[in-house]
Amino acid sequence: MLIKVLGSGAGGGLPQWNCNCVNCSRARAFTDGLKPRTQSSIAVSEDGEDWVLINASPDLLAQLRAHPELQPARSLRDSGIAAVMLCDAQIDHVTGLLMLRERTSRLPLYATQPVLDDLSSAFPLIPLLGHYCGVEQHPIAPGASFRIDPLARVRFTPIAIESAAPPYSPHRNAPVPGDNIALLIENVETGKRVFYAPGLVHASDTVMAAMQSAQLVLVDGTFWTDTEMIDLGLSTKHATDMGHLAQCPANDRPGMLALLDTLPSTTRKVLIHINNTNPILDPASDAHAIVCGHGIEIAEDGMELQVKP
Repeated sequence: MLIKVLGSGAGGGLPQWNCNCVNCSRARAFTDGLKPRTQSSIAVSEDGEDWVLINASPDLLAQLRAHPELQPARSLRDSGIAAVMLCDAQIDHVTGLLMLRERTSRLPLYATQPVLDDLSSAFPLIPLLGHYCGVEQHPIAPGASFRIDPLARVRFTPIAIESAAPPYSPHRNAPVPGDNIALLIENVETGKRVFYAPGLVHASDTVMAAMQSAQLVLVDGTFWTDTEMIDLGLSTKHATDMGHLAQCPANDRPGMLALLDTLPSTTRKVLIHINNTNPILDPASDAHAIVCGHGIEIAEDGMELQVKP
């Protein structure tokens, strides 16, 4: 099973178009090894030719250009993207669907019913795409495993997680199960597993069991501290208000680093969906050194992660 990190940044990427924080300024100038990052998305394959795209970033076209293996060129009009799956309906995870409108057949879209509902009404991308390629909707439910053709050996299991619906959603202030999911991705022949959760504010017993069972964990790395955006004067919201567990502890709650420390020593642990303000992006920072000291990797665009027997 092959995992490609197409985008490792949070909403806005690095540098964010209107941000002049230290990280964005340095990434814009290509200085000190601080690498630009596009907005969060991964792709999963078993043969390196047919792929399931998980989350469709606004940066999707740039990501596809950077990864020619997703364009196998088997015909005059072709794509390696067999289907798209969504973890939520956040703008930075769904806007890229519009970039696939030239598809020559209906786009298979796998998402929970609340996400499909949001994309059919409050943010009507599905009806809009009906005027172009069209969408083949596949509702998925937390706890119910499924496969996606032509990936015969890969099984996906959605896991409901606590977080917030998008600001435009009618249930923004009254979340419903399925607004946000994590994914357990398993090779059914080898039993090897990947856990993927670009947004995670709380690890339930079900989430912890899934993480414990995985050989590769790709998990929310958005913020270093819970008050990061407040301290920089960029927001009045805590990380937890935005649906993210910061790496450092706060308010008597352990942070993401402590949570990942509980996983088996053989688990490969990677932080993804990293906000442009997070100091771990700077390879010379203390925060970066601390993360690496815990045996945790920091995702970069273009990372190729193989889960082998």
